Amino acid sequence: MSGHVMRDFGARRSLPDAPAASTPRPTIDLVHLSRQSLGDRSLEIELLTLFERQAEQVADRLAAPSGNGERRWRHDLAHTLKGSAQAVGAEKVAVAAQAYEEALYGGSEAAAAAACEPLLLAIAQTRSAVLELLAEG
Repeated sequence: MSGHVMRDFGARRSLPDAPAASTPRPTIDLVHLSRQSLGDRSLEIELLTLFERQAEQVADRLAAPSGNGERRWRHDLAHTLKGSAQAVGAEKVAVAAQAYEEALYGGSEAAAAAACEPLLLAIAQTRSAVLELLAEG
């Protein structure tokens, strides 16, 4: 298992407020997820499953070539994904989605395309971690 996800779904421990610079942040913050679900493991599994499916669909749509007039729906997709990511503790996805949102309206087409790549990477890494967690059950 990668070092980016706490292994035991049921093991809840406090994390330091600010991790050391050399310590990578977990792909999914399970402490946050536990707080969101009030410690209900079946709800955690349901939330992670829903997030994984949504992330897959969003990634597929964002990976498609963009055309004129697509900024609004791309922004809406990124914004929706950002909220879902925040809910389950997928901070890397939330941060990348925010950057993509900002690039869509604050930059050029090239800037938006460049900001989409880190978002797609964050989605892929997080989906992998979620699928790993779900497989451990």
